[in-house]
Parts: sequence; structure tokens; C-alpha cells
Amino acid sequence: MMPMSYAKLFQLMESKGLKKFDLRKAGISPTIVDRLIKGHDVNTSTITRLCRLLGCQPGDIMEYIDESEAAE
Repeated sequence: MMPMSYAKLFQLMESKGLKKFDLRKAGISPTIVDRLIKGHDVNTSTITRLCRLLGCQPGDIMEYIDESEAAE
């Protein structure tokens, strides 16, 4: 498991009627979308673009998952 979860991003997108393809139309590459799906690292400029696109704060789209707590 990766320490970052972007599940909140995809929940927010669903609530706004947005699909992953909409991220691509907004200029976010398929590679970055794949990294988000897999919980891999993305740079802060990507987080900024997502927040601008969705009208939200970083904590609305991502959360830190403590790996030691997740294993319990």
C-alpha cells in the first residue's frame, strides 16, 4: 500500500459528475492519472491543477495513510 490515497479525489469527481477522461481533457496526462489511481507520488503542480479544476483544497482530494496503522 502506498502512503498517499487519492480515493477522496475520485469520490469528489464522481459527486461532480466528472470522469477520469475529464482530467485528460484538462491537460493532466494519462501517466499522471494512472499514478493517482495507484496512489503513487505526484508533484505539487498536479495537486494545484486538480484543486483549481475541482474548486477544492488538497485535503479534499488526498490523504496520508500511515503504513504501520494500515497493516493492523
